[in-house]
Amino acid sequence: MDVAKLEKQLGITFHDHALVKLAFTHSSYVNEHRREVFSDNERLEYLGDAVLELAVSQYLYRNNTQMPEGEMTKLRAAIVCEPSLNNFAHDLHFAEHLMLGKGEEQTGGRERPAILADAFEAFLGALYLDQGFDAVLHFMNKFIFPKIENGAFSHAMDYKSQLQELVQQYRNASVEYNVVEEKGPSHDKEFVSEVVIKGKTSGRGIGRTKKEAEQRAAKDALDTFNK
Repeated sequence: MDVAKLEKQLGITFHDHALVKLAFTHSSYVNEHRREVFSDNERLEYLGDAVLELAVSQYLYRNNTQMPEGEMTKLRAAIVCEPSLNNFAHDLHFAEHLMLGKGEEQTGGRERPAILADAFEAFLGALYLDQGFDAVLHFMNKFIFPKIENGAFSHAMDYKSQLQELVQQYRNASVEYNVVEEKGPSHDKEFVSEVVIKGKTSGRGIGRTKKEAEQRAAKDALDTFNK
């Protein structure tokens, strides 16, 4: 594994390179190198899982002041689930750094969602041990939290209901959604939706479906109200 390349990709300088390599070492690699002193990343994954959950929980608590506990739990579950972690790892090109056994490599292990998700958590565990929780938060602020802000998990949240409750509580007004634009060919359309409250446009969102665009418009309006 080329730790220097990973450092350059992430803009992070690690103190303990062995710890970083351990985060990307799959059990299949250890099984094929029994004569050498190797460990796999499972213990780091265990630690990283807890670090990830705390980081996401703290972020949601501080940045969604109107969101009830149940909704935060639901959103956190969508962020820390295996498909999401796999996507994070893909975006960060973690696959190229994995240390796999030959058998796992030949059967497509480098693209296996479970392996990539585990490596992502193990990496967080390694970063935590190497530099502390603040470094983990800095990493998440740079690479992961913006995805939440940009609505990547809006499918998991009912922002429209949250907005409706907020408006009724504080303004006692109706909420309307209008599709103001459709872009792209029929097989790859994007919809632009605006949410209107008391005749004023309060949020705007873009999505692959009208429903998704409306959810993102509602989130945009909620973000404005929270500020």
